[in-house]
Amino acid sequence: MSVDLKEKADSLLSATTLSLAAAAATTLYTVPAGKRCVITKAILVSAGTPFGGTSALTIGQVGALTDFLDTQTVSNLDAEYDAVIMTPVPNATPVKQKSYAAATVIQANVTTGNGVAGCTLYLFGFLY
Repeated sequence: MSVDLKEKADSLLSATTLSLAAAAATTLYTVPAGKRCVITKAILVSAGTPFGGTSALTIGQVGALTDFLDTQTVSNLDAEYDAVIMTPVPNATPVKQKSYAAATVIQANVTTGNGVAGCTLYLFGFLY
């Protein structure tokens, strides 16, 4: 049986403009028909002042907006083009990841918006 390893490699799933200026949900990715998706990380790049401020966001499927990442405060974005890498933290017990079914919509939910608009959120993962 032939396996398409490129499809199953960890890769960029989406690049989405995200505002940290106000609380709102933003769609990042929809799992393609006939596939499942495991998200591995998200990288948020600041667009300018006031950088991250005290903004906080979560990432997960619609209806469970925290099932990939619970609240992440991005106050450490100090300058335009600074980036933060957001991923569940591994420890002695393996971190459980979700496997999202086809047509699942993944969103970022800015719960506290005190930062800058126009940031870019890069979502990484793999399909199988």
